[in-house]
This record gives sequence, C-alpha cells and structure tokens, in this order.
Amino acid sequence: MASLLPLLCLCVAVAHLAGARDATPVEEPTGIAWGLQGRSLHPGQPSPALEDWEEASEWTSWFNVDHPGGDGDFESLAAIRFYYGPARVCQRPLALEARTTDWALPSAVGERVHLNPTRGFWCLNREQPRGRRCSNYHVRFRCPLEVAWGTWGPWGPCSRSCGPGRRLRHRSCAGPAEDACPGRSVEAQKCVRPSCLGCSPDFCRCPDHILLGLVVTPSGRPLSGARVFLRARPGTIATSDAQGTFQVPGFCASNQANVSAQMDGFSVGVARVQANGTNSAVVTIVLDKLRKYLHNRDSLTCFLGTVSPHPKFHNGTLLDRREHGYGAHLELRGLRPDQAGIYHCKAWNEAGAVRSGAAQLIVLAPGQPACDPRPREHLIKLPDDCSQPGSGPAYLDVGLCPDTRCPSSAGSSPRCGDPGSRCCSVRRLESREIHCSSYVLPVKVVAECGCQKCLPPRGLVRGRVVTADSGKPLRFARILLGQESIGFTSYQGDFTIEVPPSTERLVVTFVDPSGEFMDTVRVLPFDPRGAGVYHEVKAMRKKAPVILDASQSNTIPLGDMEEAPLGELVLPPGSFRHADGKPYTGTVEARVTFVDPRDLTSAAAAPSDLRFVDSDGELAPLRTYGMFSVDLRAPGSTEQLHTGPVAVRVAADQIHMAGHTEALKLWSLNPENGLWEEESGFKRQGSLAARVRREERVFLVGNTEIRERRLFNLDVPERRRCFVKVRAYVNDKFTPSEQVEGVVVTLVNLEPAPGFSANPRAWGRFDSVVTGPNGACLPAFCDADSPDAYTAFITATLGGEELEPAPSRPRPRAAAVGVTQPYLDRLGYRRTDHDDPALKRNGFHINLAKPRPGVPSEANGPVYPWRSLRECQEAPVNASHFRFSRVEADKYEYNVVPFREGTPASWTGDLLSWWPNPQEFRACFLKVKIQGPQEYMVRAHNAGGSHPHTQGQLYGLRDARSVRDPERPGISAACVEFKCSGMLFDQRQVDRTLVTVTPQGSCRRVEVNGLLQDYLARHPPPVPSEDQAAFAMLAPLDPLGHNYGIYTVTDQSPRLAKEIAIGRCFDGSSDGFSREMKADAGTAITFQCREPPARPNLFQRLLESPASALGDIRREMGQAARPQSGATSSFSTQRGQ
Repeated sequence: MASLLPLLCLCVAVAHLAGARDATPVEEPTGIAWGLQGRSLHPGQPSPALEDWEEASEWTSWFNVDHPGGDGDFESLAAIRFYYGPARVCQRPLALEARTTDWALPSAVGERVHLNPTRGFWCLNREQPRGRRCSNYHVRFRCPLEVAWGTWGPWGPCSRSCGPGRRLRHRSCAGPAEDACPGRSVEAQKCVRPSCLGCSPDFCRCPDHILLGLVVTPSGRPLSGARVFLRARPGTIATSDAQGTFQVPGFCASNQANVSAQMDGFSVGVARVQANGTNSAVVTIVLDKLRKYLHNRDSLTCFLGTVSPHPKFHNGTLLDRREHGYGAHLELRGLRPDQAGIYHCKAWNEAGAVRSGAAQLIVLAPGQPACDPRPREHLIKLPDDCSQPGSGPAYLDVGLCPDTRCPSSAGSSPRCGDPGSRCCSVRRLESREIHCSSYVLPVKVVAECGCQKCLPPRGLVRGRVVTADSGKPLRFARILLGQESIGFTSYQGDFTIEVPPSTERLVVTFVDPSGEFMDTVRVLPFDPRGAGVYHEVKAMRKKAPVILDASQSNTIPLGDMEEAPLGELVLPPGSFRHADGKPYTGTVEARVTFVDPRDLTSAAAAPSDLRFVDSDGELAPLRTYGMFSVDLRAPGSTEQLHTGPVAVRVAADQIHMAGHTEALKLWSLNPENGLWEEESGFKRQGSLAARVRREERVFLVGNTEIRERRLFNLDVPERRRCFVKVRAYVNDKFTPSEQVEGVVVTLVNLEPAPGFSANPRAWGRFDSVVTGPNGACLPAFCDADSPDAYTAFITATLGGEELEPAPSRPRPRAAAVGVTQPYLDRLGYRRTDHDDPALKRNGFHINLAKPRPGVPSEANGPVYPWRSLRECQEAPVNASHFRFSRVEADKYEYNVVPFREGTPASWTGDLLSWWPNPQEFRACFLKVKIQGPQEYMVRAHNAGGSHPHTQGQLYGLRDARSVRDPERPGISAACVEFKCSGMLFDQRQVDRTLVTVTPQGSCRRVEVNGLLQDYLARHPPPVPSEDQAAFAMLAPLDPLGHNYGIYTVTDQSPRLAKEIAIGRCFDGSSDGFSREMKADAGTAITFQCREPPARPNLFQRLLESPASALGDIRREMGQAARPQSGATSSFSTQRGQ
C-alpha cells in the first residue's frame, strides 16, 4: 500500500409555518406532478429507483406533518424542515413526489393537488369534486447526491510587485452551485518578491498627513493604554488615551497598511487603514478578551490568535521538527506500519495552550485488503424452541462486516482530508434454514464483505426539555447550536437535533421565550456512528427580580439554603452601563439565580459539563462550589444592562476540601463551545459588614465585569481524577454478547461529610457519556489515600427508560456487580434500595477509591487513573466494570436479515429487511390486554402479506411478556412490536405485513378494538380469524393512534423510535410516556387466559400408578429424541452455558 500512496498529506484539525398554506396556488394539471421541472408520472406507475434517474440524485424518506382538515392537506417544505430538522431535505430539491397514506397516486383517487419542489405540496378541499375532501398525503423529495471538487488550478500571480504578498489558486465544484461542495474554493499562499525601494509597503511618511485610530472591545467599550504597532516600524508608534483614541502624524492617507494593537489581558487586534480624505486616514481596532478556544475540526491548521509554531504529536509523542521537516502541514512519505496511529497538534499564546482534535492514520501493507471479505463473528440468540432440551439457549453466528472506511480510488480525492464515500459493508448474503421444534426458521447470514457506498452517518439527539421545579414541558423554546438558531421545542417540550458532521462537542442552548427560565446550556453526549441518543433536559426558573438603585452600592446573596449563603455579589455605585458603554442611572431590575451544589437535586439543572482547557491544552474537569446567572434590565425594558468591575465574595468557611481555598477561581461560560474560561482568582478578605459574632467571617474576593456573558461559576481545577468503567446489558444475565449501546450513563460526584460516605453534603460535578460497543468510561474525582474523600452516584437511561444496576442486598456479590474482591469492598458499592427495599432501583453509590499501584486486584478496573483512558476504553469484557441491565428483560427479537440497531451502518438492503429505510426508522406496536392470573409471553409473527416477492415469507419474530397493571389485579398487558406496513427497501411497491399475534398459554380472543376492526374491514383484504387463540391482520398503512390500540413512531434512530412507542403504549396515549402499565387504556386486542389443570408430580404418579408413569416418561423421552436426530444444518450453532 505504501507504494500506492507515496505521499500522505495529514491535515490535523483543531478540536410558524411558512409556505403553501398562505400561498396563492399555481395552476397545475390535475393529478400528480413531480415538480415544476420534474418528470410526469402516470397513475399506478411505481416510483423510479435511483438508477432510473438521469441526474446523480436520490430520494429522501417520506414526510407527513399535516393531517387533512379545514382547508385541506398541506406539506410545506418550510414546515418539514421545522419539524424534521433543516438538514433532512437538501437546499435545492430537484423534484417532489406525493402519495396518500394508502400509497395511492393523487390521480388514482381523483384529487387535484399542487406540487413545487421549493415550496412543498398542498391539496385544497375547495378544488376537489363535489362531496370529496383531500386525502392524507405524505411526500418525499429528490435531492442531488454529494458532489466533489475538481482539481486545484495553477497558482496565480503574487499580489505585490515587491515585498511580501500572497497568491491564490482556485478549484471548481462539479455541482449545481459552488456551495454544493464542502470546503473552500480558494486557497492562499504567501509569496515574497524583491524588497521594495524607498518606503516599505506597510508605511510611507507624508509630512502633512495623519492617521486617526480607535481601540475598542467587541461591545464598543473604549480601551485606554493599548499599544499600537506597524510591522515596518520597530516599537510602539502610539498609545490609546482614556477615550481609546490615538494619532500617528505623517501616515500617508493612501496607505492601506494593517495596523495592530495590543493590551494586557486581550488578544492582538489587527485592522486595515481606510482613507478618510485627502490628508487623513482612519482605523478602528477591536480587541477581544484573551481566552482559550478549541477550534473547529474543519480548520486545516492549529490556530490560536498569535501562536507559537505548532508542534505535531504521534500517539502522544512529540515529533522532531528537524527530522520530519514540518511547518503548518505534516507530510509523511513512504508510509510504514509504525507510522499508523493518532496524530494531533498544539498551539500556544499568552492565554495558554490548546490541543487540536485527533486524526487517525491507518497504514495497510502491500496487498492487504482494506475490507476483509471474510465476515467476523456475530452471534444472535435463537428462539427458545430452537434449542436442544436442557442445553440452554442456542446462538447462531450470522457474521458482520467491520464498520470501517475504505480508501478512495486513485484520483478521486482531490484534496487532503476530503472524506471517502466507501465503507466496508455486506456485499453478499446467503439464505439458510434452522429446524426448530415444530417449524423451520429462515435466516440470512453474511457470506462476503466488500467496499460499498457508505450510508451517511447521522448522529441524532432527541429529548425533552422540562422545568426543574414542576416537570412541565418548556414549550416553543428557541434552540441554538452555538450562536445559530436551528428550531424550537414542541408543545410537549420535545426536540430533535441532527449532529453536524465533525462535531466533537454538541453545545446546545435552550432559550425560554417567556424569559422566566435561565438560558439552559447543555453539552449533550451523542453517538458519532449515527445511533440516536435521548436526553431529558431540565430548565431552572430565574429568581424573582429585586429592584436596585444604580447610584448606591448593592449586595445580592448567592444561595438561599437554610444555612448561610455561600457568598454574595457586590455591585458598587455607578457600575451599571448601557451596551454601548454609556453610564446608566436609575433603578435596575436584577435577577440573580444561584445553582447551589448543597442542594443535591440541583445537579440535574446545572449548565454545561464543567470542563475547561488547562495549561497543557487538554480538556480538564472542574469541581464547582456554585454557579450563578445574572439578568440586569431597566424596568419595563428588554435591554440587557452591563456593569463595570463588580466583586464576587465567597465565604471561606463553606470551602471544606483541603487546598480548595487557595485554588478557587471565578469562571464564565463560553456558550459557543460550552467551556468555562477563567475570569479572576480570589484573595482572602475580612467581612465588610458589622460583626455579629466574636469571630469575623472571612471572605474570598474575586472581580469580574458583567457584559456579554451572564453565567458564572465558582470552581476549583481538581487534580485527583480518574475514570469509571460502566457497561449496559440486555438483561440481568449480563451476557457479554448482549451489551446495549446508546445508553446515557450519568455520574454525579458527591462530597460526603467526613467519615460519613453515605451522607453527602454537596455535589461537585457531573458527567454523562454514551455507551458504545465496549461500554463507557466516565470521568470522576477520586482519592488514593482516603477512599471516601469523594463518592459518586451513577444512573443510566435509554430513551427515557431507567436501567437497573446489579443488586447489593444483603451484601454485594462480585459475580453480579462485575468487580473483583477485595476492591469491591473498598469501593463500598450500594444500590439505591440497599437500606430500603421500597425505594427505586435506578442507581448505585460508590466510594471513588483510586487504584493503588502494586495491588493486583485494583489493576484491572473498574476505576482507572486519569492517564489510563485508553486502557479503560479498550478494557476486555472480563475486566472489572459496573453493570446496568434493562428492566424489560422478558422480550425477544429475531430478524431474518440481521441488523444491529446500535450500529446503523450494519443495515443491509434486502426485501426481507425489518427496517426498509436506513435513514428513517418507523416502529409499530400493538397493545394486547390479557385477563389472567399471571404474566404471559405474547408472540408476533411477521410475514409478507401483499407484496408478490415477499408474500408468506418471514420478516421476523417478536416476543414480549405482559406487564401487570398495578391498579387492576388479574389484568396485564403487553406492548408487542410488529413490522410496519409500507414500501420495502427498493421503494417500488408497498407491502402490508401479515401480523399474527398469539399469547403462549391457554388463551382465547374475547375482544377486538372496534375502531381497528372497522378500519381493517374498510381496507381489504380481510384475514380469516377463525382461530380464537390468535389474532391476525394485514397491518394498516396509516399511522393509527391509541384509539386503535396501535402506536407508531418514526425516527432516525430505531432504538429511540421503539422506546418512545413503548412509552406511549404503556401510557395508552399518542403523546404521553409511562413505565407503569395502564392495561385498560388504548388496547387493540383482549385475550382471556386460564391456568391448565394442575398435573400430579412425578413422585405422586409413581406411587399411584407406576406402570402408567413409566410409560409416560418413555413416551416423552422418545418425542424429545426424534427432533434431535432429525435436526440437520449445514452450519453450527453455539450453545450457551
């Protein structure tokens, strides 16, 4: 491979409805049109596949945001982008297709509709034939495929005829518009010409001319004492005065040089001079407060204001600049296997250092394939009746292909860093059969892997924003991604965010439209491989306003606990300013909201993730002593007031941890990257108030200015750090092959009272991570000398469902918890119900005892030193770790075409695929009510129903155990998944799934939901229903609701779609969520089950009738032996122990 890649350019990067409803309809022919420039489609003709379209384009998934009513049915493009996210439809759709929810064309149902790819679809009731109203339609759009840049053109001439300049080169985008390709179309390079004669290109002296300058902050506040420089003249040429102005006599008005200014505590500012007349020129230089930034990964170099040369690192080791000869770019020639690994760079300035994001280099040996055609092992569990009696569950190796990138073909990647478009995925499947007890189970296994077109990874974050005090949804809150508004929360507070490519930290701000709640800034963990993650976000209510006199000194307490406030905010007289810097006089309406860590419940509403960039450029954790938000306004005005220097005073007696008094600092939150940045340190000072006791209260005093940033933090950079390993499993058997990905695990660091590890007096920080195929590693504070110096409370959720950790009563067992002794005793593992069995079992407490060197039992987790993150991430499954499991353990899923829901890239295009669309997943559930004395397993058999190529063929099986209704003795219900009807993966023809629901017991059907029965009768063909022990139907095409007993949710994540649908099914509503079964609400079918008559035990039968009992035993053994001898297969299964 090295010979094929003689040169690698490694780029290391630093880390409400508008539209048709009010539009005037355009006259278009009755029936369906694909768009104003689209092709016509005859009624009944199937939709064209990708290869049938002339342009390089593809169809989106189907959208349905409106239901017919009032004036008609409206599917505007603006509404689709609002509800589904702006990235779901391309900027310039080529065409649009509309079908009814029964998959009929408008012309087939005789309706007049309007279609416009740039506006959307609309159907007006007034335009339909007499007595007819518009049907319910869903639409999809034709979007161009991603296009690539052409090759770079030659470098242009230098911009200067003498001295230093720059030259440019261009490249063109092979697409409909220049912005269709990611990246830049122009690249610049320095060039140096011979030295200029006479005056320099930056400065020429003109005796009668003058330069007038101004130095200000981004908000317009003048800066005095700033030093002004010109590159061509050594030393300072001017200094700004109290108004921020300066003058440079003799500066030629026609000179367009760059002038720079510098001031302590601010970054260097540069601005170009502009002529202001015949003899004068002006310049305004803006200086930003000196801070450390993590630059976006898309940038091509390390950049941090004025930086030192940025060194490169390989696997954490500094690369010698002389040996590799690198500058801004690192070039590796003649690649060798030892050059593979992780690369990053660092940059420095006066504020400190910043580490870039990482770039991974994989080097393949000559002849080594990028994608091994032999699939790896992947075991799936077979149904219980497919295993041998007494041998435990059976597992089948169906194979998998590694989700890795393939190199682009030669010449197809014109620029370093351009993403490839091929991935290692399934190239060929083979059909097999498994002989079970009374039926043959079909399965498709991976036979060959190969480089195929990549499915675009779409990281998805869904969730709900609720108020922290009442739990009510935060409705229509504006959602900001950095500084960009991307949408609003729904009426129920729900939100969906598609993670932009190359995102490392997803920083989201929720802004309450009423102004009653703090701006909620969250760093939301997500799965970069494309699986969806669910979060519940809590918004904190602002404190009631207090009225201040701007001409007086004002003191506002920080903290309203029963004990003394943690500190106070002191605003001197005359400190208030307008945004333009002018003084403000009069009364001020102040709302200072304090997040008090002494209130253990406040951790859920705390902003950001308490991280900062340390002096080495690494992300490091903070330990908080409180956060406060400041809202200052003139009464009745919306203008935010600023302040000059104000004092923040912290009571020293509230700082209990050793060394924290000296290390405490004041920080402000950068809402763009979610990182905390230092404002000032603290100095010890006595109380300014009159003495109340003999001892004077001692305060730590820091200073800041309240301007653009409104969220502050009293934090200590804690150096006693570690990682905690956690895994999530399908059930409490904790089988290694049945781990669950996409689980949000949260760790809250607690500071206990001395000697009382179970009695925390405050929380110090919190972290959330998402489990992957090898679990998750959570950052935490820990101590090697005192095991209970820090404790932690750890919880886990999946789509709103709380997972359950291993038990600890009466004493934690190492085999169940997953941690070896004696380390387990030192960690003090206690589940939440350890002392009271009535409490919820949704988390556990541990002492964060750092592993001691030289102690073998503590060398393999679950707590790892801070510098051993890689060891934690790559730890084998038999290493110590803490465990969570799903509460709903009695469920089973089987797909004929295997698919790992936590890895969307494992999707395979096949007519029998359970999920026909890898970009949008639709989950359907049926609620089955059971009248009986116990809980029962309910199976859904899903087969092709109306599609000619899949009719009668199995898609998959779903088993679910019914859950008792706590309010109704003798009643339970099961939420059983079935395969949704609709288009199959080829998008050519619809299939109505044949679903057969059967409780496993002595049961009979006694009732079917009347609305569902009426719907099935009106949408033939009906399915014979003579068998009273089961229920069969051709699944509806429409997304019916709880009134029918059917629950449908569409999402970009299959797991999230299913979790949300299950929550609604338990609740028996179309928009609610519950984990307690409400068996009488929203059911589709009711069965009555009874226990079979009790059979005498073997000992009693031998006493009463020995000959009959022995004959029964021989007969049963013979029946069990026959299936064993007849079960043949060309492949092997692996038995569980």
